[in-house]
Amino acid sequence: MNKQLHTHFGPELEARTTRFGLRVAAGLSERSEALPHDVSERLRFAREQALQRAQSARKAAVGQTEQAVQTVRSGSALALGGLGGGSSRWLKFASFLPLFLLVVGLLLIQHGQWYEQILAAAEVDTALLSDNLPPAAYGDPGFSEYLNDDEQQE
Repeated sequence: MNKQLHTHFGPELEARTTRFGLRVAAGLSERSEALPHDVSERLRFAREQALQRAQSARKAAVGQTEQAVQTVRSGSALALGGLGGGSSRWLKFASFLPLFLLVVGLLLIQHGQWYEQILAAAEVDTALLSDNLPPAAYGDPGFSEYLNDDEQQE
């Protein structure tokens, strides 16, 4: 779509764009002469660093495209050419390892919650056995709330 717009306006758009660019460059050049020496040196250093980063980014992009070209179609799966003759057992192990770690983590979380429930029940039992309460209090459904309020006051 940009090409169609560019060809529709043609040389007039290019001339305006060029004039605008020249005006901006001239304004920046005039103002850069009035800058102190330390500011202009920092700008020069920043410009050099930006150019080095751009060059390294271009090199990395070229390396990625070369690696993408090395991919080959192997049977019904896409394989990278640089993998070599790795054992399929190790690849299967590596693919099931995250699933195994997830299951182990979930089991540990479940065990931890179970342990916390046991500790909470033991706390309630200890509070029941250590207090002097009337027998009717043990049958009250809000008794655990009473114990929790009592613990918060202490």
